[in-house]
Amino acid sequence: MNYLFDKNSLSRFLSRHFLLATLFFFTVIKAFSIELPVYIQGRILSAESSEPVANAVIEVIDLKIYTTSKNDGTFSIGPIDRNKFRIKITHLAYQEKLIDLDLKNDDDKKLVVYLFPKTLNLNPIIITDKKSTNVIDEIQEFGLQLSEKELHQKLGQTIAHTLKNETGLAIRSMGPAPSRPVFRGLGQDRIVITGDGMKNVDLSATSPDHAVTIEPFSSERIEVLRGSKILTQSSTTIGGIINIVEETIPEEIHNTPHLNAGSYFESVNNGWLGSIKFSTPLKPFQLKFNLSKRKTSDVNTPIGKLKNTYSQNLNGNFGISFVKDFGYIGNSFKTYSLDYGIPGGFIGAHPFGVNIKILKRQFAVASDIKLDKANSLKLNYQNDYYRHKEFEHSGLIGSEFRIITNSGKIVFEHSEGKILQSGEMGLSFEHRDFDIGGYVFTPPTYSINLSAFLYEDFHFKNLNVDAGLRLSYDLVNPRVKKISQRIGEIRKREFFNLSASLSFIYQVSDIVFIGTNVSRSTRVPTIEELFSEGPHLAAYSFEVGNPELNSEKGWGTEFFVYHKFDELDFNLNFFYNHLDSYIIPRNTGRINYQTFLPVYATSGENVRIYGYEGSVKINLIDKIFLQSSFSHSIGEFRHTGKPLPQIPPLKGLNQIYYSSEKIIFGISNEWASAQKRVDEFEEPTAGYGIINLYGQTIFTIGKWVSVFSFNIDNVFNKEYRNHLSRIKSIYPEPGRNFRIVFKWMI
Repeated sequence: MNYLFDKNSLSRFLSRHFLLATLFFFTVIKAFSIELPVYIQGRILSAESSEPVANAVIEVIDLKIYTTSKNDGTFSIGPIDRNKFRIKITHLAYQEKLIDLDLKNDDDKKLVVYLFPKTLNLNPIIITDKKSTNVIDEIQEFGLQLSEKELHQKLGQTIAHTLKNETGLAIRSMGPAPSRPVFRGLGQDRIVITGDGMKNVDLSATSPDHAVTIEPFSSERIEVLRGSKILTQSSTTIGGIINIVEETIPEEIHNTPHLNAGSYFESVNNGWLGSIKFSTPLKPFQLKFNLSKRKTSDVNTPIGKLKNTYSQNLNGNFGISFVKDFGYIGNSFKTYSLDYGIPGGFIGAHPFGVNIKILKRQFAVASDIKLDKANSLKLNYQNDYYRHKEFEHSGLIGSEFRIITNSGKIVFEHSEGKILQSGEMGLSFEHRDFDIGGYVFTPPTYSINLSAFLYEDFHFKNLNVDAGLRLSYDLVNPRVKKISQRIGEIRKREFFNLSASLSFIYQVSDIVFIGTNVSRSTRVPTIEELFSEGPHLAAYSFEVGNPELNSEKGWGTEFFVYHKFDELDFNLNFFYNHLDSYIIPRNTGRINYQTFLPVYATSGENVRIYGYEGSVKINLIDKIFLQSSFSHSIGEFRHTGKPLPQIPPLKGLNQIYYSSEKIIFGISNEWASAQKRVDEFEEPTAGYGIINLYGQTIFTIGKWVSVFSFNIDNVFNKEYRNHLSRIKSIYPEPGRNFRIVFKWMI
C-alpha cells in the first residue's frame, strides 16, 4: 500500500499547489511601505437577536463621511483627521444611535454597536448569503443560521454537536468524534456539508465511524440552506446544505490588521482547544492566517468512562487575495489532521476498539468579478487530498482510503431586476479518484460529475416565487471489473438525472408569511453503496453493496407559515417526501462468521418520509424570553407501512432566558420521546429529558472585544441515549459537562 501514500508524490502535491501561494505572497512585499490612514472599524448587531445588521448608515457628523454596514454587520469609515468626533448610526428598522469618540493617539478603534429595533411591522431580514437576500431566503432560513454570539454559545466538539438542537436537526454518532448532522430523518450525502460554498471532501457521509473534517471553532458562521437554492449545490432537494463559512480566501480589504484568539474547555473529556486567527492588508492584497489545535481524552458518561473515545486535531490555513474595484481573486492552502478512537469491547465490535487517523490537504482558488452594478461572475477551483487509516489495537492497519478530488464551478449571478429579483446559473464539475488498501474489498474507483444549474427568484407584489433546475451526469467506473458471487457484476455505471424545485411565499401581512415548496429530488448511489463487499471493523459491520442500484428519485412537498413580530415569533412546517429506490443499508439479521460481524446489505426501497417541525419565541417581559422548538420525522416502507431504520424520534428544546445588549443567561430542557417505531433488527430507544444552563457576556479591555460563554450540559448527570448512536446499546450519552468558550478580538 505504499503507492497510496508515497512521500515523493505527496511532496510533489504540496510543492505544486503551495508554489502559487508562495509566489503570490512575495509579489506583494512592496506593499509593506503603504501607510494606512486613520479609520474607524466595527460591527453592528441587533440588540434583540445579536444577529448582524446589514445596510445601516454610519455617518461622521460634521465631516460628512458616510458608509454602510455589510451583510456581516462590519463597516469601515474614514479617513478621519481629528481626535474627537461624533458618529451617527441609522437604519430603517432600528433606533438611531449616537456615539462620541475620542481617538487621542490611537490610529484606529474597533467598535461593537448594538441597535435596538423600532416598534414597526417590518419584514425580517435573515442573512444567508453574501449577496442581498430575497424573501425566500429570509423566510426559509428563519432560525437556521448560527452567527456571532449564538455560534460562540453553542460551539461543540464537532459541527453536529454545535447544531444538534437546531429545529429539524439530529445527530448521528459512534462516539464523540465521528458525528454528523441528520435533517428530517435524512443522513449520508443527502445532507451536503460545504466550506465557503464548496463541497467538503471526506468520508463522513459513507459510514458512522467516519468524521467530518471541519473544525467548527474556525467558522465565522454556520448556515443551513433549504428550498430551491439547494440546486445550485446538490441534486437532492429534500435534504439540506450545511455551509460552514470560514472566509479562508479573503473577499475584501480591511484597513487595519485584525487579530482573533480563542480557547475552549470542557470537563466531560478534559478537552481543550486553542486558536489564533490573523488578517492584515497589504494593499491591494489581503492576507489571512488561522491555526487551531484541539485535544480530548476519553469521555465520561453517567455509568463510567467510555474508553477509546479520545481525539486530537490540528487545523491550519493560509489565504491571500488581490482585491480591486472589479472584485477579487485569491487562493488558499488548508491542512487538517485528526486522530480519534472508536470504542470497542462488546459483541460485534473490535475487542479493544479501533484508532483512526485522517489527513486532509486542500488548495483552492476563488474569484468574484463584478461585471456591472447588478451582475457578477464567480469562479472556483479546489483540489483535495484526503487519506484515512484505520488501525487495530495491535497497530496493524485494518483499512485505508485515499481520495484525490478536483472540483470547480463557474457561476453567473444577477440581481436588482424588476420581475427577476435575483438569480444565478452555472456549471460545475467534480473528478474523484478513490483508492483503498488493507482489509477492504471495495474496488479502486474513479467518478465524474458534470452539472448545469439554474436558480431564479420572481417577485409579483405580495407573492415571491423561486425556482431551481439542475441537470447532472455521473460516471462511476471501477478500475477492476469482475463478477462477484456475493454482490453481482462490478462494472461501469452511468447516471443522468434532472432535479427541480418550485417555492411560493405569499406575504399575508407585514409580519405573516405562508408558503409551499414542491420539488423533484434525485441522488446517485455512492461507490460504497454500489461495490462494498467485506468487513468494516470500525463500523461493526460486514457491508454488502449492490451494483444494480438505480438513482434515488422522488417528490418532496412542504407547507409552512411564519410570523415575526416584536413580542412573538413562530414558524410551523409540514413536509412529505415520496421516494423511489431510496438507498439504504439495512441490518439483515445475519452474521458473517468469518468476522463475527452483522451483515448490512444495501438496497433501493420505495419509502415515504413525512413529519412536522416548528418553533416559537415569546417576549414575556422586557428582556426575558420563552422559546420552544420541536421536530418529528416518520419514515416508512410504502409497500408494508413498516418503519425505516435510523429515524430520530420526536425531539425538542424548551428554554427561558434573559438577553440584554451584553449579557445572556438561560436554562433549557432538551428532550426526546421514546422511539419504538424501529426496523426489524433495530433496537428501540427510551425517551429522555435533561436540563442545561448557559450564559454569555461581552466586554472590552482597551481595544480588545471579549466574548465569554459557559454551558453546563446535563446538569443532573442523567443517563440517556441517542437513538441515532451506533453504540447506544452499550454506552449512554455524555454525563455532566462544563463548557467554556473565550474569544478575544482586536
